[in-house]
Amino acid sequence: MNGHPARLNGHLVIGGASHDFDFVRLELLKLLAAYPHVRVTVATSFEDLDSLSAADFVIAYTCNVEPSQAAQDALHQFVADGKRWFALHGTNSVLEWSEAGVEAPPRARTFMETLGSQFIAHPAMGPFEVEVTDSSHPLVKGIKPFETTDELYLSDFFGEPEVLLATRFSGEAPGFIRDQWPDDAARPVLYINRVGDGEVLYFTLGHKRGHWDAPHRTPYYPEVEDGSWATPEFHRILQRGIRWAARLDDGDQQ
Repeated sequence: MNGHPARLNGHLVIGGASHDFDFVRLELLKLLAAYPHVRVTVATSFEDLDSLSAADFVIAYTCNVEPSQAAQDALHQFVADGKRWFALHGTNSVLEWSEAGVEAPPRARTFMETLGSQFIAHPAMGPFEVEVTDSSHPLVKGIKPFETTDELYLSDFFGEPEVLLATRFSGEAPGFIRDQWPDDAARPVLYINRVGDGEVLYFTLGHKRGHWDAPHRTPYYPEVEDGSWATPEFHRILQRGIRWAARLDDGDQQ
């Protein structure tokens, strides 16, 4: 190999509803471009199974993108065979809107079990404190507790994920069918879900919405929501997550 690193194939899935996917796509591609030997395919759904089968790792940032059963099975097998999937923000959401509110129906079970969780609700976007639950893990080593303004995800979990970051919440999630969350429980923000010989890293932060990204609510959304993209700790963990997914383990944590 003349000292050159071997080519790595990444597969990036970005798309869905209610978010500025153009912004996120560009930001993730810029981070991946720091590694010239990493070549990336890009899709808006999970149905490109040829690119998935050729990939060494997957990164996904979606919202309300429900894979077919064939794609769910392929993603599960991809991870179980020993590969890694870095999933961000709304990837674990399958939503239905009605006059009664937003519901997260129990669908795409294989997909959710592979991810380790299913999004159910969130309170109004606002500031909250994020705590490190395992300061020795390389993904969060050196990260101090930090405040961010984002959507605080309330989810159902499958199995026992290894939680690296968490916050606490009790109260209401207005607008969602399951709007009451009375128990003051720890809510995972960053966790690892092990599937067979592989792993999924899930990071719930990263909401981003511009003026034209919520047509289900209004043709022109009044405020630009930057979420944790304005938070330095989010960027540090995002960069580490990319390196983790691609196994770029040279020990240089930024």
